[in-house]
Amino acid sequence: MSEPTSTPAASPEQPLTERPHTGHGFGRVLVAVYGLLALAATGRSILQITEYFDRAPVPFLLSALAALIYLVATIGLARGDRASVRLATIALTVELVGVLVVGTWSVVRPEAFPEKTVWSHFGAGYGYVPLVLPLVGLWWIRRTARATAASDAEVARSAD
Repeated sequence: MSEPTSTPAASPEQPLTERPHTGHGFGRVLVAVYGLLALAATGRSILQITEYFDRAPVPFLLSALAALIYLVATIGLARGDRASVRLATIALTVELVGVLVVGTWSVVRPEAFPEKTVWSHFGAGYGYVPLVLPLVGLWWIRRTARATAASDAEVARSAD
């Protein structure tokens, strides 16, 4: 985990303040939910691949992909530095596209999914969390990016 970053300019009358960070505040809840989902999807995919792979290889590999994406999103959101947030944004976007494509595919062609995946039926097996979570995550990244920009602008104004 990365250390909280502070605004670069501080004077005796203006103490150091924390910059907005994807892993702080509500972001901690988001990181915890993504971490839990990463563990659940990893466990599910390991069991599916090791025990039942011959039944439905594509859905089980998709579960493994979902687990990897959840892990990347968890780490990216928790770290909160610029590169990590970019990586998390990519992971969340891929997750959203995956849930929509696999969800649609599993509804239109249910025979293609003889076994459920994390993303099949839009994440119904996980209470539709896989469908909602990337939207919430992308919103949070956008919100903290705006707050960071506002914080940086305030620091620049106070330095003048």
